[in-house]
Formats: sequence, structure tokens, C-alpha cells
Amino acid sequence: MKKYNVAILGATGAVGQEFLNLIEERNFPFGVLKLLASSRSAGKVIEFMGKSYTVEEATDDSFTNIDIALFAGGSASTKFAPAAVKAGAIVIDNSSAFRMDPEVPLIVPEVNPEDIKKHKGIIANPNCSTIIMVMALKPLYNKARIKRIIVSTYQAVSGGGKEAIDELENQVQAIAHNRPVEAHILPGASLPKHYQIAFNVIPQIDAFMPDGYTKEEMKMVHETHKILNDYNIGISATTIRIPVYRSHSESINIEFDEEVSVEQAKELLAAFPGVIVQDNPSEQLYPMPLFTSNQNEVFVGRIRQDDSVAHGLNLWVVGDQIRKGAALNALQIAEYMITHNLI
Repeated sequence: MKKYNVAILGATGAVGQEFLNLIEERNFPFGVLKLLASSRSAGKVIEFMGKSYTVEEATDDSFTNIDIALFAGGSASTKFAPAAVKAGAIVIDNSSAFRMDPEVPLIVPEVNPEDIKKHKGIIANPNCSTIIMVMALKPLYNKARIKRIIVSTYQAVSGGGKEAIDELENQVQAIAHNRPVEAHILPGASLPKHYQIAFNVIPQIDAFMPDGYTKEEMKMVHETHKILNDYNIGISATTIRIPVYRSHSESINIEFDEEVSVEQAKELLAAFPGVIVQDNPSEQLYPMPLFTSNQNEVFVGRIRQDDSVAHGLNLWVVGDQIRKGAALNALQIAEYMITHNLI
């Protein structure tokens, strides 16, 4: 099998480390592997598959002879993506920088792989919460057009990066040992005020916009429209940070334009690649972050009729946002391109 030269930008962060885990797990066909990060992390040595790799500081010249550039996200994307494309690499980017660019396809491989061919060097990975939601929506959308979605998310701290994970751990330890609790990261490191997340719930992810919604909430709206190529769906989102390390949970209410029964929904979801139905109320079987962390699939349960509207369903959806919500989805895009001779 042909091997591809791969660069990972942001290799020392949570998503970058997950890229490495998945490349090994999935036997991804890489040749040269280049690990890139900021000057702060440059020089760090990472052991991977029996070899030692020294993390290099990312520059415009880092992408020479690279076939696939996996960007873990952050402000470095806008800085280095044009240089990577100019060098001949295909950029698969986890940041929000290019998602709504009409020239850049926004891809979940199980949902809209046909859009990959439209790329001009950059392919965007959607927001983690959006990916998890559209994985549950797509098989139902194929059955009946969706009129309206109301979604509330319960998002793990790992969505805020390694620093947010560390902060939750530090806060739990401080409370357990009766020490003062410090908060410097959530609801966002760049925001003026920060709150304790341990034993708390924060109803804000990212900055507020003038209409009272956060950027995270509007990402779910706009990205879902683009991925499904249907801008007529009414979508209202509320995104919440909870004191869980990994795996985002979502309560999704869907209104269709025709009847979709609970039984049909279960069958459609169970048959969809990358989705596992866990739904047995009599046995108290339903998805939970504790058991979906480090799993590749999106789990769906609590599937039930919404009798307050015509043709309504409620779903409870849980998925590991570092895997399917970030690194895995990006790697699946690369795998699809390899399989279909698009690189």
C-alpha cells in the first residue's frame, strides 16, 4: 500500500495526541511523520510506534513534501494553512477558521463525503458538537425532512483543551483537600471572567454574540445547515459545560414534516455506520459519557415520541468529542480520500 507523508500541527495537545493514537490503532499508511507545534513545545520528544520524534516549531517551510497536514485547531490554522496548501499538502483543519468559507467543504464522512471532491486544498472538520449531532440526524433526515431542531449540549471540559482538563482535575483536588479553588480557563481562556467547573455547570461556551447566543451555539446552527445542505431547518441550540472529562452529551428534539416512529428511528440509527443504539429503558440502558469515552462511535438512546408536536422525536446522543468529534473525523476524511484516490 502506498504511504503518505503526514504532518500534525498541534501535536502536543489533546487532539494532536489523539491523532497519534488513532494513526497507530487504524494502521494509517504514513511514511514520513512530522510533528509540529508552537515554539513553546518545540524540542519535546514524543515516542511513537517504537521511534522517537522531536517536535518542531511550525513555520511556512514545514510542509515541504507533505501529502496530508492534520491541523489540531487553534489560531495556527489561519497562519499556516495557506503555506501548507502552497507546498502541495491537503490540509484537514480542526479549527473554526474555514468552516463557513464557501470554498471549503465541511465534512463528516458518513454524512456528506461527496463534498470532499470540492476542496481546493483545505477541508474543514466541523465543531465537535455538530459532528455528534449530525451523525444522529442524517439517517433520520434521509427518511423524512427535518423542520426544526432544538438541541441542548452537555459538554465535557476536554472540549476546552488540555488546560481545561487539568483545571478540572486541580479543582477537584483542591476541594477534596480543602484548598482554595482557582479558575483561569472556563468558560473560555480569552474571556474576562472565569468560573469554577468542578461540581458546577457553566451555561456558556465561547463568547456571547449580540443576540444572546454564544459562538458555540451558532456554530451548531450554521454548520448543520452547511453539512446537510439544507438552510430551511429551524435550529435552536444551548451549549453548556459540565464537569466531565471526556464525551459530549446532547438532548435533541426533532420535528419532521412526516411521521417517523420510534421503531423506525431505532432501525435507521442502528443501520447507520458509526452509530450505536443503546436504548432499553427497562434495563436502564442509555448512553453516558463515562462509557462512551475513548470510543469511536456516536451512541444514541432515550429515543421517544414528542407528543407536544406533530411528528416529533426526542433523542439522547453521546460521543467522544476528541475522537469522533475531532481527531477521528479528520483522519476518516484522509482515509476516504486515500480509498477513493483523491490524494
